[in-house]
Amino acid sequence: MTTKSINELQEEVIEEFSAFDDWMDKYQMLIDLGNELSPLSEKYKVENNLIEGCQSRVWLQCDLVGGQLVFTADSDALITKGIIALLIRVLSGHSPKEIAEADLHFIDAIGLKDHLSPTRSNGLLSMVKQIKAYAAAYFNA
Repeated sequence: MTTKSINELQEEVIEEFSAFDDWMDKYQMLIDLGNELSPLSEKYKVENNLIEGCQSRVWLQCDLVGGQLVFTADSDALITKGIIALLIRVLSGHSPKEIAEADLHFIDAIGLKDHLSPTRSNGLLSMVKQIKAYAAAYFNA
């Protein structure tokens, strides 16, 4: 599992995104991240794993492995897939407590919310909410 803290991973993301001034380059980076995401098994592409509030279809699978939450996901939209890949990169492989208590400052720091359409921005919030809900459920179990 990952040895870097959620905050260290957020700082890495902020640094990578700050290398680009143009948002077209940042979108390309998101698309590339989405393309690097391991394919989600078809058995997880079920109604139960669909994230409510996303315009495109986003499936999120959460598994507890050795006390850490491991997320896998997929989407039928390239940029959305990149956004969920980014969230997985920062949050997957941490304890439910760490994820539940994480302050995801990188989203604002890289200007993600400001550069997404309102529907994508709502989708991003829905993804974060779902990940935090999984973490809270395991943390309080």
